[in-house]
Amino acid sequence: MDIVHLLPDHVANQIAAGEVIQRPASCLKELVENSLDAGATNIQVIVRDAGRTLLQVIDNGKGMSQTDARMAFERHATSKISRVEDLFSLRTMGFRGEALASICAVAQVEMTTRRQEDEVGVCLEIDGSKLVHQEPCACPVGTNLKVKNLFYNVPVRRKFLKTDQTELRNLLTEFYHIVLVYPRVQFTFVHNDEVLLDLPAGNEKQRIEAIFGRGRTHAFTSNLIDLRTDTELVSIRGFVSKPESSGKNPQQYFFVNGRYMRHPYFHKAILTAYSGMLPGDYAPSYFIYFDIAPETIDVNIHPTKTEIKFADEQAIFQILMAAVREAIGKFSLAPTIDFNREGELEMPLPTAPGNTTGPRSGTGMPHIQVDPTYNPFHRTQPATPRNWTTLYPDRPAAPALSDDAQLPLYEHDIPTGIPYQYADRYILLPTRDGLLIINQHRAHICVEYEALLQQLREQQGVSQQLLFQEILDLTPDEMAAMETILPDLRAIGFAIDQFSKTSYGISGVPAQLPQSDALMMVRDILQAVMETGTDVQQRWQEQIALSLARSIAIPYGKILTQEEMQDLCDRLLALKTYSRTPDGKRVVTLLSNNELENRL
Repeated sequence: MDIVHLLPDHVANQIAAGEVIQRPASCLKELVENSLDAGATNIQVIVRDAGRTLLQVIDNGKGMSQTDARMAFERHATSKISRVEDLFSLRTMGFRGEALASICAVAQVEMTTRRQEDEVGVCLEIDGSKLVHQEPCACPVGTNLKVKNLFYNVPVRRKFLKTDQTELRNLLTEFYHIVLVYPRVQFTFVHNDEVLLDLPAGNEKQRIEAIFGRGRTHAFTSNLIDLRTDTELVSIRGFVSKPESSGKNPQQYFFVNGRYMRHPYFHKAILTAYSGMLPGDYAPSYFIYFDIAPETIDVNIHPTKTEIKFADEQAIFQILMAAVREAIGKFSLAPTIDFNREGELEMPLPTAPGNTTGPRSGTGMPHIQVDPTYNPFHRTQPATPRNWTTLYPDRPAAPALSDDAQLPLYEHDIPTGIPYQYADRYILLPTRDGLLIINQHRAHICVEYEALLQQLREQQGVSQQLLFQEILDLTPDEMAAMETILPDLRAIGFAIDQFSKTSYGISGVPAQLPQSDALMMVRDILQAVMETGTDVQQRWQEQIALSLARSIAIPYGKILTQEEMQDLCDRLLALKTYSRTPDGKRVVTLLSNNELENRL
């Protein structure tokens, strides 16, 4: 008996839908891209219940005929390409002919569409790949497509959708990928009858400001530098942030030929251009637009079309890095040195007090004193007390630990002396196995993290009232994230209430937190939770506790009293694990007795 057979069309469509339509955001991407390919200049996105119940896209594009409207829902039916050579000269967003077929296989779809030359349009209803109804109808020029009850016939897929807040953030993220590259198209985003974004047509800078500049005391784009370079291989334009305005949560976007992409190699080119200008945990924001011949790239790698291969990535890497460096230098944000000119530096000279017209008179070359006798390989070691080991009972020496090794358990780290502070950042604690070296800042993070996490879980946070309420303005995706973590913020001690549709008022903060850090602290927590992208409450509680612990922790350079050092050591060693901070940074290291004896 033969066992190999063809799958029914509706089953094959559902399987294909698993690759193309993964969540409501995937559906949004495909529908809006179709509208752009149709030449729309006004696109409205209407969402209900984060896309579970309804996802509707209305455009004023060229529309479709009755025959085209029906054919559009068949697999591999497309108007974008007609032969294999077209794959190497793509100028449209879509080309596979899989999106609409995949969507109607896992949802209930209604579509009305009309062309300019037709007197009436056509209305279709499709339920799980089956045509239910088709008839002529009166409708405006363009297309109105509704996707209802996504994954209604695939309950397993619907079960694994995240919370509404998470799915809404995913929808907005995908929406940003499109609207940032099409600033001359008017977009509107409505969720549950509330307009979250109303973006008029404009240029790239206006679109960036409309999305990321909301609620800021100064224009977001005022910190951006224009970037442009044209070569035979590629044209690059866009914006990069000034080094001093870079931060821990930057906005970073690449676009090629009107399409959003992810490209770690080009990201490295930008970081290389900023090398030496930023702290280790800071990164620049950038919005980079590439224009390149379609035949030199391949977008046909994955259905999401965000992974793109370039024929000559190394050359583009160098062009991009040079363009960013030139943009930074052009605005005198980094001093430049001309090594071909002797005895003169190309950098601004300081002006004399009260003189705003020119450099200080008589300014000479900077003088640096050099010690010719200094040798970095011959260092004078500090005097070590003799016979100090006799102060403690003899014990077998413990082996030295490598950087990746776990520290001994608490019962082996029993202190045998009082702690000492070294270089205003380390605490030296004698133990029976050697000398324990503790990073005081990271140790305090560990201690406060555990205490804050317990307060969160037991909802025992203590709040202190602010003298004046502070207003936190948020973008739509940040508002969605705030709704998720708001109960936990209140549990830890924040007094937060919604002030308007796009802002919250902060009237109280946890008792341990400096009042001046209220807005910055909440924004840092919000960004940390959004970056994790998790729906697990335990995970975002850990992020909240870690962000607060970092703000509260003893800073480097603070001189501690004997009582403060003793209290910190006692609290640290009482933890179950204290070798590393929650984000993986090393807290303590042990200089064993055996290693000390070998060195001395």
